[in-house]
Amino acid sequence: MMNKIRLTLISFLAYFILSGMLSPIGIILGPMADHFEQPITVISAQFSWLTMGILVGSVLALGIFYWVRLKTLLLALYGLITLSLVSLSLAGDLQQVALALGLVGVCCGIGLAGAATIISSSYEAEQRASALVMTDGSFSIAGVVVSTAALFLLARDFDWFGAYLVVAVIAALVLLLLLMSNFRPIDAVTASPIESADAVSGRWPPGVWLCIAALFLYTLGQYSLLWWLPNYLETSLSVPRARAGEVVGQFWSGMFVAQLFVAWWVLKMGVQRLVIIGSLTTMLCSVPLWLYGDIDGLIILAFIWGVANLGLLKIIISFATLMVRVPTPRLISGLLLGATLGTAVSPWVTSQIVERSSSYFVLQFGSGCYLALVVVLLLASRGYAASQASCTSPKGAAAAASPDADSGLAS
Repeated sequence: MMNKIRLTLISFLAYFILSGMLSPIGIILGPMADHFEQPITVISAQFSWLTMGILVGSVLALGIFYWVRLKTLLLALYGLITLSLVSLSLAGDLQQVALALGLVGVCCGIGLAGAATIISSSYEAEQRASALVMTDGSFSIAGVVVSTAALFLLARDFDWFGAYLVVAVIAALVLLLLLMSNFRPIDAVTASPIESADAVSGRWPPGVWLCIAALFLYTLGQYSLLWWLPNYLETSLSVPRARAGEVVGQFWSGMFVAQLFVAWWVLKMGVQRLVIIGSLTTMLCSVPLWLYGDIDGLIILAFIWGVANLGLLKIIISFATLMVRVPTPRLISGLLLGATLGTAVSPWVTSQIVERSSSYFVLQFGSGCYLALVVVLLLASRGYAASQASCTSPKGAAAAASPDADSGLAS
């Protein structure tokens, strides 16, 4: 039991570290621009190294777990993350910062897939959905903690990288937990040859691909809003930098509150219903963020937006795993790749939008991504409901029992 707790904690902290890298970006863009004496759009583009690194790591994760034992791999990854984050305090130019962020991104991309694999291998059915939602709770806690740390340190004239030193401490804690943990139950799945692990694999159903597209839209929309809302408030509404940064922390606080509830609610409501509810509320509650003009109200609205999110990323992943017989590491990595791709292109896409229009328009773009997300998930839910209905019919049940039926269901 204690070993399972340690493994679960490692998974939660992996999400904490990724969120700790992404959540303070909107807060530290201004101080970084001042420190390096560069336009804010140039500084924003540097974080493409981080997000593209995460994307590269996610691609590598599609196969790396079949060839390297998970514990060995995670020890190397989080050791590199710790060293890279500490090196930011020594970086003298943007190129050194970019290289360090890129390395951290690659390690986080692989580590995140490893964490999701640990959860999917340790829990079953609705418990898996609940556990995955709680990993997003850790993601949200990191958003609050690291964003608050960034504001606290910047207010005391600490350098821009101070919040990332907090993340380095968490990465060192993961190393300690890894050394204390037994990975034999997980290695039985992840270290198997590809042919054995994917013995029941075949084509993913259309619903899985729709969920991958939904995860892309979700992260692109979220970071379009989170990274540029503080800048919009500061430049267009003349809100002080510290107050503008509070909206980021309030979003993560609201998301954490929701996830505590959703971890229980998903057991009662079911993943299919919750994925539609969460997408609708996330889209609707993002709109007031660029319509309302008072900072006190916006801080409250950001909290409500976080609550309305309902831990949607992990709910979408859980929904996709219901569409296959066996949620293999490759499936989990593929789903995370969709989310990572949205994160990866966010710095470049949003900086281009701001250069050609304004930070106000990029907020509208974020809500537009959420609207497309609702449509995609409605299509995926409709397809899933139809497939379930066919399986419960006499013909569908007979087809599902035949060997040929597996080819369209598992991956």
